[in-house]
Amino acid sequence: MLNISDISKSYGDQILFEAVTFNVRARDRIAIIGPNGSGKTTLFNIIAGDTTTDSGSVNLQKGITVGYMEQEISCSDKKRLLDDVAGASTAIGKLAHKIQVIQEELAGEMDEGNSKKLLNELGELQHHFEFAGGYNAEHEAKTVLSGLGFKQEDFGRPLTDFSGGWLMRAALAKLLLLSPDVLLLDEPTNHLDLESCIWFERYLEGYQGAILVVSHDRAFLNRVASKVFALEQDKAIFHHGNYDSFVIARKKDLEISEATARRQGLKIKKEMRFIERFRAKNTKATQVQSRIKQLARIDRVVVPRATRKMHFSFPKPARSGEKIITLKNILKAYDENIIYNNLNLVLNRGDRVALVGPNGAGKTTLLKILAGVLPFEDGKREPGHNVNTSYYAQYQLELLNPANDVVSELRCAAPDETEQKLRGILGAFLFSTDDVYKKVSVLSGGEKSRLVIAKMLIKPANFLLMDEPTNHLDIASREILTDALEEYNGSLCFITHDRTLIRQIANKIIEVKNGELRIYSGNYDEYLNWKASSGHDISDPSEMSADTTTEKGVAKDRPRQHKLIEAELRNKYYRKSSPIKKRILEIETELSKYEKLLQEVEKMFSNEEHYEDGSRIVTTISKHQKLKASVSVLMEEWERLSTELEDMKKEFEKSKNATKLS
Repeated sequence: MLNISDISKSYGDQILFEAVTFNVRARDRIAIIGPNGSGKTTLFNIIAGDTTTDSGSVNLQKGITVGYMEQEISCSDKKRLLDDVAGASTAIGKLAHKIQVIQEELAGEMDEGNSKKLLNELGELQHHFEFAGGYNAEHEAKTVLSGLGFKQEDFGRPLTDFSGGWLMRAALAKLLLLSPDVLLLDEPTNHLDLESCIWFERYLEGYQGAILVVSHDRAFLNRVASKVFALEQDKAIFHHGNYDSFVIARKKDLEISEATARRQGLKIKKEMRFIERFRAKNTKATQVQSRIKQLARIDRVVVPRATRKMHFSFPKPARSGEKIITLKNILKAYDENIIYNNLNLVLNRGDRVALVGPNGAGKTTLLKILAGVLPFEDGKREPGHNVNTSYYAQYQLELLNPANDVVSELRCAAPDETEQKLRGILGAFLFSTDDVYKKVSVLSGGEKSRLVIAKMLIKPANFLLMDEPTNHLDIASREILTDALEEYNGSLCFITHDRTLIRQIANKIIEVKNGELRIYSGNYDEYLNWKASSGHDISDPSEMSADTTTEKGVAKDRPRQHKLIEAELRNKYYRKSSPIKKRILEIETELSKYEKLLQEVEKMFSNEEHYEDGSRIVTTISKHQKLKASVSVLMEEWERLSTELEDMKKEFEKSKNATKLS
């Protein structure tokens, strides 16, 4: 279908890729991967005919159509959404227009002969329209639009009503209805929620054409792609298999390259020692020259750069109370649109919560309320004892100082840290030696995201809230983010459509839907299995882990005995932990009261008039000492009980997991 032969592309001194060659066959599913700036989008532009190559050729078989889903789109069209998508086919659109014109002519035609002629023409057009699938186009458009998250009431709205993210979905729907022979998708899941993404994966499984996709969503690539084409710094690699199998194969290749490079290095050192030792001896001159020539001919093994797991200890945040935050009877509305009514939620220390649910369900609104950056109409938001909150959102990328270089910007968050430590952290976040002196103004979106996250973690709060932290990040950067969050010792609540990040980080899932919360204490795969086994809707049974599904993807019930054992373990844990939790809350209330009294007493110390009465100052000092002693005793008890509760929870989780494995 498509033959790409020996193509190269550069811009000025920057070489994107050289001598790239591969073929695309019907029904191929190829993931195009590589770091940001490696030329993935440029390759798509070349295939689509929007950009020329420096050398080489791109050849399409005659009659083969190419459809290109770009990363950005703008629209000023006032067409209705459904009309625009259903009329995606140029041929169908032209036929529909001709049919409408003839129908209008017929309505005003008085001459019987002309009417008969128009009716014959109309019948012919309708036949072609039906043959081209015109009468099914609207039904199929509704199916695709619904799958991508649009509601019934959206179908009649003009395109100008929709935001950029929804326009991207509409453009994707049009492309799918066009059904080109070669489908080029550049970051298609960026604007999709989890449910839409799962629907999209299933749709692509049945797609009849070839698919080339650029994506940083590792779970999506594993589900969709059966081949991987990697644009690396020194070469392009073609691999048969999904993304995970490519990573395993690449790791083996790197290990072989490293071993080969080590052996070659030893050989070169040995030859150099001989040359240095006998260079001045006439009797060895011939041998020395021979070995020098041999060394010059050696094809040196260069080990390509690979992303290593980050090993860096971030500062440990201050310990918080058992309860991180409590929301009580929250009412949140935008004008007449009520998002939450009587919302109640408690998050505890150690929670690593992923908020999931369709776009528009209120996930970001909830995250902003938890972060304290969004007011609400009624109810209470109560942070826990000693809780310090930090909030990450995309707008914070714009708060970076464009005049600073990278290391100076990081120093703003930690002015007391050494240059060496700052550079060490930046290195962990993929900023190389030269990169640390780049101006913020020239950083890419992904680089800015990494810098903002580094600033947050160098002086970490004990409650971190993150809204789509993987946006703009390539796969290597997402792996670094995952490493950083695994190292993070505080509590976490985040929104992302990167299922790999959810699987590796979350220990609690909160599903947000229709203004209500459904909470599951467990990881993402356990949550999906729980939804299926408890009869809740699940978008894709194949998302469940293999050990809890049959070959047809239908969930198996866990043995009743396991459920009973787990229930008993849970009851035992709650019986033992409840009085401890109650006492911890009492201590936190007392500590809050004593801390307020201490502040009042310390204010008296700063009042000069207070020192005029000797007996009064002695009484105040005595009161201050007693309050500090009481606080100290309470803090000791709080730390002891908190540690005891944490150990109890770990033991419960360990026993629960052992039950699942038995």
